[in-house]
Amino acid sequence: MHVSIRIKGHLNQSWQEWLEDLAIVHDEDGTSQLSATPPDQSALYGVLTKLARSRVTLLSLERRETPPAEG
Repeated sequence: MHVSIRIKGHLNQSWQEWLEDLAIVHDEDGTSQLSATPPDQSALYGVLTKLARSRVTLLSLERRETPPAEG
């Protein structure tokens, strides 16, 4: 399972380790995309809980069976 989470605002790269090593990419529209392949669904819920407790605005969550192709 691969997930992509889009949030409002730009997160500092220092959040990456705290968020279970999700990759953080800043988009020009003022949002950040977080992506990873969590080991299981409970790990994903843990990340979502951390984001909610940090009052980060979740814009979207996308789940795929495989990571998106790069390029």
